[in-house]
Amino acid sequence: MIEPAPLQQVTDLLVEWSNGNKEALDKLIPLVYTELRRLARHYMRRERTGHSLQTTALVNEAYIKLVAQRNVTWQNRAHFFAMAAQLMRRILVDHARRHTNRKRGGDFPRETLD
Repeated sequence: MIEPAPLQQVTDLLVEWSNGNKEALDKLIPLVYTELRRLARHYMRRERTGHSLQTTALVNEAYIKLVAQRNVTWQNRAHFFAMAAQLMRRILVDHARRHTNRKRGGDFPRETLD
């Protein structure tokens, strides 16, 4: 029996996962992990030196958000990676906002002036 090409295999697993097969997710992750790390490295290269978020942490946060997606019918691997890229960008933006908030006194207790 001929194994499906890795690209087609990823698409097939995404479709199975969309249809509720949790085992498909377990098979999918090893196939897409390298590409997710490549995406994360790409985005981290654009960040400031000494950024507190590491590449692996970015991949892990994106994975958690991808798995939590409900009512998504994955069309193909391009759709999956586009969503992963968008989530990574959002994670980095949210991280930067939290950092800026702390830098501008966001951790201090608020007092009302009456």
